[in-house]
Amino acid sequence: MIKLAFTLLAILMPMMAASGTVRLKDLVEFDGVRGNDLVGYGLVVGLNGTGDGIRNAPFTEEIMSNILERLGVNITGEQFRPKNVAAVLVTAELPAFARAGGRIDVTVSAIGDAKSLLGGTLIMTPLNAADGQIYAVGQGAIIAGGASATGAGASVTQGVPTAGVIPNGARVEREIAFDFAALSSLRMALRNPDFTTAGRIESAINNAFGRRVAMMLDAGTVQLDIRATGMPSAAHAVREIENIGVAPQMRARVVVDQRSGTIVMGEDVRISRVAVSQGNLTLRVEERPLVVQPNPFASGETVVIPRSTAEIEQEPGTGLAVVSGETSLSEVIGGLNALGVTPRDMIDILKSIKAAGALHAEFVVR
Repeated sequence: MIKLAFTLLAILMPMMAASGTVRLKDLVEFDGVRGNDLVGYGLVVGLNGTGDGIRNAPFTEEIMSNILERLGVNITGEQFRPKNVAAVLVTAELPAFARAGGRIDVTVSAIGDAKSLLGGTLIMTPLNAADGQIYAVGQGAIIAGGASATGAGASVTQGVPTAGVIPNGARVEREIAFDFAALSSLRMALRNPDFTTAGRIESAINNAFGRRVAMMLDAGTVQLDIRATGMPSAAHAVREIENIGVAPQMRARVVVDQRSGTIVMGEDVRISRVAVSQGNLTLRVEERPLVVQPNPFASGETVVIPRSTAEIEQEPGTGLAVVSGETSLSEVIGGLNALGVTPRDMIDILKSIKAAGALHAEFVVR
């Protein structure tokens, strides 16, 4: 598998290098063009006996009582133990420039001991932002992404039935107070800060307008002077520059995931001259005790005689491979494939090369 992955990467690298440039809109975030997180606490009804146990989730009974009283139902002093309701947290993102009356998606997650939200309906739930104000109201039928079944002696669950989504499940009630058109200057924040990339963005924008309208402030920020562009508003200026092609320059980085055995290398990874030896050592110890019993009608007692077998096996070694000095990514791929190692062995090899000071890249382990 690792050989196939590296071979595919080796094929894609020339294609990626040929394309070269990336659109500016894919490299930066424009000042003010951002979403805002919303959260709310609500109630899901209509469940088929898979809701919260009221004894284990008293907050469910409390919110249900409040909702019924607001609807004119007096339940003071009454005891009820329904199994078709569940308390949930509702989350959503209010996108940039969202207007009142628009609709956004919401995510619903159970916070009690509900077994499933399949078939449930979210009751009207206000969604608040960090400032405590209500910006949207969610309601609707839940689409859960899992299934569960329970019997007398066994149960099975597929996916996560205690969480789901409601497409267009919330209506925007309040807009974010931000006048984008009134900006006289606009800052662009690089998603991956780098001085070279920021300088290239500055040069590309200035070349597009034929004069100096952009200035690099630091590795992560480029400022655009809206008035100098001659555009009537910031929106027009962004329209002109967001599709400009820029060749990004990133730090060399190797990212490995030990749980899945995934290895990702950047194009600029370099390895100095180093020798690598890889082999597998297997130690096997086997116990086969022998039971010895006395002959019939003879005096004596049963004795257990221990018998152990221990052996060490070593797979045919790949020898000592030498990676020549300052190799590129394609040469690194060829050298590691020549060793025929597994993904997890390759992670250990990369760690050792980094510890030896021969891997010239940022090494990230997840």
